[in-house]
Amino acid sequence: MGDRGVGENGARPARRMGPVVGRVCSALFFFPRGGSAQVARALSGALAGAGWQVRLAAGSLGGPGASTNAASFFSGIDVSPVDYSPALRVADPLAAAVPFQPSYEDRPAGPDRVFAAVDDAAYERLVAAWAEALTRAGAAEADLLHLHHLTPANEAALRAFPSVPIVGQLHGTELAFLRALASGPRRGWRHARAWERRFGRWAQACERLIVPPGAEAEVAALLGLERCKLVGLPSGVELERFQPRPLAGQERRAFWRQWLVEDPRGWDEEGPPGSVTYRDEQLAPLASGPVFLCLGRFTAVKRLPLLIRAHARAQTQLKYPVPLVLVGGHPGEWEGEHPLATIRQLDARHVFLAGWRPHEQLPQALNAADALVLPSVAEAFGLALVEAMACGLPVIACNAHGPAEIVRDGQSGWLIPADDEQALTAALIEAATDPRERHRRGQQAATEAQRRYGWTVVAARIARLYQEVIAQTTIGGRLGVAERA
Repeated sequence: MGDRGVGENGARPARRMGPVVGRVCSALFFFPRGGSAQVARALSGALAGAGWQVRLAAGSLGGPGASTNAASFFSGIDVSPVDYSPALRVADPLAAAVPFQPSYEDRPAGPDRVFAAVDDAAYERLVAAWAEALTRAGAAEADLLHLHHLTPANEAALRAFPSVPIVGQLHGTELAFLRALASGPRRGWRHARAWERRFGRWAQACERLIVPPGAEAEVAALLGLERCKLVGLPSGVELERFQPRPLAGQERRAFWRQWLVEDPRGWDEEGPPGSVTYRDEQLAPLASGPVFLCLGRFTAVKRLPLLIRAHARAQTQLKYPVPLVLVGGHPGEWEGEHPLATIRQLDARHVFLAGWRPHEQLPQALNAADALVLPSVAEAFGLALVEAMACGLPVIACNAHGPAEIVRDGQSGWLIPADDEQALTAALIEAATDPRERHRRGQQAATEAQRRYGWTVVAARIARLYQEVIAQTTIGGRLGVAERA
């Protein structure tokens, strides 16, 4: 196929085949750093390949080539960035012309303040910036807007493009924040009630709201929505990238040597990648024994201190080292106790910090491990789970929320009660000491991931939802902005 050329921002638009089915303008308020960015990128590509014209407005941070730069991260997609970098060059990032993106997480020391602490003036500047970004991304000509998360981009869409129907999509992080709002404002959350009203209004204005499977009842209660507006859909996995290609022996050790010794990216409480390093002689267990892997950001809901403690308890009962590698943690960002503090406290010498890595490198890490462990207590879906399963790894996860919809206990992995250190320890020991069972569950995990979570399957379901919404709004017309507010 011929090249479709380069977009105005330097990114190559995604290729498509055949006639245009419809035009979608998508938006991701945050700069690329988490699972929702992977979803937005993969979904845009899958839809474009099926004939949809997709343009994306996205947050951006850093210059070309940075993993957080929208044009670089979304290469191959027609993207219109909102650059948050200038906000980091002023004393108060919220006072910038385009304030730095707020967060669903409360980290007072970080530049991304929790939404509930953001005042009306900063909010209005964000709405204006996103109205411009959506305009550049062609929202006025779109058949439909697909807005990831509930953010000021929703308000921009309602004000600037009131006649274009909206499909919203909730991801994991905002669910924890919505629960916190429902339980009552915390100290310093001076604008919590205003944001709570905004989230509810934006959700109401969506024709449909995509939520993680199994979260429909909770989302309906938190946002005051009718269940008929909610559509439980999983995220997809790039099966062409995440496949079982296991590394063993010296090949496996060479891989971990590259990540932990030659190119270390682990970071301590000061934050610079590479501030945590390892010696070659420390890596022997990574070649000889089962390896546990954990993927994700260092947020409180991930329960990393609990995992490290459970792993240390399991290690005392095993006759050989069983290493645990933590991959992730966006540099400088963590909630609660830093994992390295827990490692030092327990002298957990077989726990390694590999740092934040590009998404395209994760299949190698998964194939250099034997099981994924994700003890998160508020994982709305868990993209890392299906990516690990697609690589043939069984997973250990909590029997709650998204993981319970993905993992079949005793078949594709182990489901344990939330915050149960003893149960997590027992699951780690069983997975470490029974290679036949570990392999059986890994094979079943791969089969289920390929059948249920490929982007071709997931994107087709979302495309059908688009067509349904477009047809309904074409026939029935749209509600006015005042009515939807």
